[in-house]
Amino acid sequence: MDEDLDAFTRDALVAEVRKLRAAIRQHRDSSGHDLCWHHPGLWALLPDKRDPSFIVPDWPQFMRGCVRYRQSLDAQAPGAPRTQAEFDDRSQPSSAGRVITRRRARTRPSKPAGAASRRARRSRTPASCRRAPAASARRR
Repeated sequence: MDEDLDAFTRDALVAEVRKLRAAIRQHRDSSGHDLCWHHPGLWALLPDKRDPSFIVPDWPQFMRGCVRYRQSLDAQAPGAPRTQAEFDDRSQPSSAGRVITRRRARTRPSKPAGAASRRARRSRTPASCRRAPAASARRR
């Protein structure tokens, strides 16, 4: 699959490694809503060109996947700063598949998820997204 590398000179190999490292760093350094974009520009760096043939989940399944992904970030990066910035439609994918964001989101340091912070988060959650209180809690 990577036989083309055999024909590269040392200088060409070094240039290829630098190009790939730059692309990986760009992807790694994605933050906020930029984490959610499709990245065909990254795949275009591979020498084997092909039309991406992927399956797009229907909306309910896709949104459940988004929620699971976000939950995995809580587990894998619990100390990462958080932002309350909404998605900005002025952020547009470029032709290379990279997102160009015209404004930076404000971040706040993350806090341990104690009861007080859970209550504060719950109060910011839109009513349409909140679970109905349990029957025992409604009786109080």
